[in-house]
Amino acid sequence: MSTTAKLRQGLTQRQLNMIAIGGVIGAGLFVGSGVVIGETGPAAFVTYALCGLLIVLVMRMLGEMAAANPATGSFADYARDALGDWAGFSVGWLYWYFWVIVVGFEAVAGGRVITYWFHAPLWVLSLILMVTMTATNLFSVSSFGEFEFWFAGIKVATIMVFLAVGSLFVVGLWPHHGTGFGNLVAHGGFFPHGIGTVFGAVAVVISAMVGAEVATIAAAETDNPERAVRRATKSVVARILVFYVGSVFLLAVIVPWNSTELGASPYVAALRTMGIPGAGHIMNAVVLTAVLSCLNSGLYTASRMLFVLAARHEAPVQFVKVSRRGVPYNAILGASVVGFLCVVMAWIAPGSVFVFLLKSSGAIVLFVYLLIALSQIVLRRRTPPERLRVKMWGFPALSILTLAGIVAVLVQMVFEHEARTQLFLSLLSWAVVLALYFVPKWWRGPAEPGGETPPTGKATRVLVLANKNVSGSELFDVLRRVDAKARADYFVCVPASPVDTGQAENTGPVYVFDATLQAAQQRLDTILSAMREMGLHAEGELGDYRPLRALAHAVRNFRPDQLVIAEGRSSWLRLGLVDKARSTYPIPVTHVVSREPAGVARR
Repeated sequence: MSTTAKLRQGLTQRQLNMIAIGGVIGAGLFVGSGVVIGETGPAAFVTYALCGLLIVLVMRMLGEMAAANPATGSFADYARDALGDWAGFSVGWLYWYFWVIVVGFEAVAGGRVITYWFHAPLWVLSLILMVTMTATNLFSVSSFGEFEFWFAGIKVATIMVFLAVGSLFVVGLWPHHGTGFGNLVAHGGFFPHGIGTVFGAVAVVISAMVGAEVATIAAAETDNPERAVRRATKSVVARILVFYVGSVFLLAVIVPWNSTELGASPYVAALRTMGIPGAGHIMNAVVLTAVLSCLNSGLYTASRMLFVLAARHEAPVQFVKVSRRGVPYNAILGASVVGFLCVVMAWIAPGSVFVFLLKSSGAIVLFVYLLIALSQIVLRRRTPPERLRVKMWGFPALSILTLAGIVAVLVQMVFEHEARTQLFLSLLSWAVVLALYFVPKWWRGPAEPGGETPPTGKATRVLVLANKNVSGSELFDVLRRVDAKARADYFVCVPASPVDTGQAENTGPVYVFDATLQAAQQRLDTILSAMREMGLHAEGELGDYRPLRALAHAVRNFRPDQLVIAEGRSSWLRLGLVDKARSTYPIPVTHVVSREPAGVARR
């Protein structure tokens, strides 16, 4: 294996398996479950089961789409394919926003946990955690995977030990045996606050269970994304049943639902009830691990979503730039900057700005799940049967029920004061995202060429800037006008851009560098071959990933007297590249959009 290949090592199956297993275990389980039990009663595990069922169904829908379209970069693409560009834009930016807020929140939460042992300013501890996790993600994707492997391993081991010890305690095989299953019906019964509270807590619980879909994003940086996605989506059922439903059930059995200790730390209360010494230190260490895991995976997820958005020209193209280790460092820094700002806001304005940010992302994951469910229903009808290697159970009835379940949770949030605020602020966030999509389109209007200087027909040195395999008749018709006698020297420049080659859409960041160079070189060779078959004298090179810089370098070295900007779709025109070229260079600039498949046009 070459040195370069080693430097760009992606996630191993071992790491991805643990990311998939531990992805649903967050600090919300170790801390937030106590609040849910206190508000719902012993039936809290039913709430977790309902939320788990909803997430399992969404993941199955996601698995179907991923198996049928293994080359797609992220689940934002499914929404784009099914519902339109606005939906893909919405899913991408909403999911990014959700995770960058989570990053800031987890950094603050981690700082609070550390104060259990060390007394220091909260903002200092939070910033240290942010810097540490940012550095981990910047080093390499394998370093992220290794950290997450051990973080997730500790969480999983803790839950498994708790399930084993708790089960022994409940059935009377533990030295400090308690009351058996009596706590399920004591102190007011199984539904002490009424059966409605079981459904009322769904909105809170489902936010704590987010993370199962992270494995589908991380799978893009494995050597077999399709297999990895299928494994991740299939195993989520067992993970949710065991980790969430099983452990919350034991908590409700071991500790009375109205115990004041539940609100602080339910697992500490359970361990103390079972007579395990040092429970506080043990669980605080585990909670810190869970927080760091969520912070680590949050940075990873947000950066990869930003990478995909940039690949679609829906974020600045600089975010697709990767290091030699295959790390999208600009995207990571972009995500971490927001996390740092959240930490600062938690310090200087904890009761206003920071709370607003948290609430404005509270229902976002439900919006994302809603669009995923809609996408599956639409794409299922478009997908040939032979590509349905993983199928959603009971389609279309179960898909429609899943969609209805998500809508029901959103409607239920309207009738609860705290949840209502989160819903409305999250809707405001979505409205901002939609405005960012539609307003620029309305402002720019349709992309139309203008101000074109007609070719002279007497060119001697023609520079062709190309971003597609534009060897169709449109390009060669233009070349006939530019160089009527076919005597000019031609120089073709193809920007080695992961965006314009399409590699950033379909390839994980860790592999995108090599894939981009290969695709760009193939494109250059195809165009040069076609031009030479026409009898033209043509040379070429790969240019900078930024088209304007590639153009400037080629103009400076080749010194053309005419310029042809050729592309397979009008994305460069939409981004203003053609107009900038015309205003910068005092030579005729011809823009051509080739809509034909690559081929050779004869003169």
